[in-house]
Amino acid sequence: MKGTVHNWNGFDFGPGPQPKQRLYQGPFPFEEVPGWNVVMVTTPSLDVVHNFGCGFITYMVDEVGVPYRDKHQLHAYLDELAAFPLGNILYIRVNWKDIQKRPRRLDLPAHWHMTFELAEKYKKRVAFRVMISNPDIPNLAVPEFVEQRVPMVKIGKYLGRMQYEPEYNNPYFRSEFLELHELLAARYNGNPLIEFVDTAMYGFWGEGHTWPYDFTSLTDQDTACRTFLDLFVIQRRLWSKVPLVTNTQPDFSHAGNDVLLDETVKTHNWIRTDTIFIENQQIETLSNRPAWCAVISETSISDVEEENLFLDESVTLSDNIVYHVKDIGANYWSLWNWHKISAFRLKKYHAHYPSAISYLAKSIGYRVRPSWIWHFKKEDIPGLVIGFVNDGIAGVPGVLEIVVERTDGAVLAYGDLDAGYPLPGKVRQALFMLPAETVWEGLRLKAYIHVKGMKYPVRWACKQKLTGDGALILRLTRGLSSKV
Repeated sequence: MKGTVHNWNGFDFGPGPQPKQRLYQGPFPFEEVPGWNVVMVTTPSLDVVHNFGCGFITYMVDEVGVPYRDKHQLHAYLDELAAFPLGNILYIRVNWKDIQKRPRRLDLPAHWHMTFELAEKYKKRVAFRVMISNPDIPNLAVPEFVEQRVPMVKIGKYLGRMQYEPEYNNPYFRSEFLELHELLAARYNGNPLIEFVDTAMYGFWGEGHTWPYDFTSLTDQDTACRTFLDLFVIQRRLWSKVPLVTNTQPDFSHAGNDVLLDETVKTHNWIRTDTIFIENQQIETLSNRPAWCAVISETSISDVEEENLFLDESVTLSDNIVYHVKDIGANYWSLWNWHKISAFRLKKYHAHYPSAISYLAKSIGYRVRPSWIWHFKKEDIPGLVIGFVNDGIAGVPGVLEIVVERTDGAVLAYGDLDAGYPLPGKVRQALFMLPAETVWEGLRLKAYIHVKGMKYPVRWACKQKLTGDGALILRLTRGLSSKV
């Protein structure tokens, strides 16, 4: 049952998400497209462009919890984080016991509710992880009703404390784990505020390990692998409309991570890493995943105190990290001060060292635009060929739908590109036949991304002016000539 390590470059993960209405994407010989008249071109946007499936993640709460019990102080603290302009996703990491005190109901804490309220206030979305295990707190992460009925297996000392892990294949644990995700999915599966949900894997923080120990709380690797694959199947079934994100931690503790990662990608879900300067296996996995699989890169930012900058030939460690996030073609990066979350620290570092973070903010994920627009007529029927370009560092983590419509909203042509396209540094062309006598100038070009059955509007990442809903109005670019 245990998986094997394989090279991700060229590995067969299946066809990826399938377009419902696939556009004809070439080739386009003269017989098919009689006339090669470029009528409009666009250029890259120089601004941060926020779309579903990419961006900066502002960490609101991590493993050590919130710093304030007083609700007024807590709200002010979270509000300042949520308002930080570079972030477009708000992230919370909680213990299981923080959100469920008794069976058959959720008991969501104040910071959970506040995060969702602030996401609506600032027009951002939410991602979260519910931890089954957390070595950064003095006691267990599971609720008391689970602790009382599920055996806890001694693992060893970590951070000076003896650590215990649940017996994950215990029938009662499995039934309560199922109920937890049923309760959460009933509220949040398909909720437009949700960006993604981290999978609950084995061990510390749910990241697939009990490092530095190379064994699990289960009897053997095959049992561990079967158990965690079963728990993944539960999550995959219930989170049918939300991307699940699995950590790329190598299988140090023999918990079946390789199998779980393969299943994550094959089922059109996403992957993440919790650092960037770590095992080469993670880097190979992240940088060679299929184009339609998003990567979340979690790395921390230091403050600007001299002893924490680690300057190396004038480059800070945090800036070095940022540039390496680009190297793996990430879709997301974390605005996070490890265990010392603070809007003040984020602002201070960005004020002193803006270049690397600003550069990544304007390149992370996918940044799609219609770069070339050709107009032609075939037997007096007008058509458009559009060459789509991706100025970002990652593929489109889903299927991109393109719509050509009139100013009154009437749809004239639409369809989907292949999953992941357009790729960075590549042009993806598509054909749109229009009704007879259609005048191309003044038409609206819009885009949407489809991810796990959900549809989200996409704003073009071009310098040319867009409408309020992110559409591009087609017009003749000065210096070009329309002969058709």
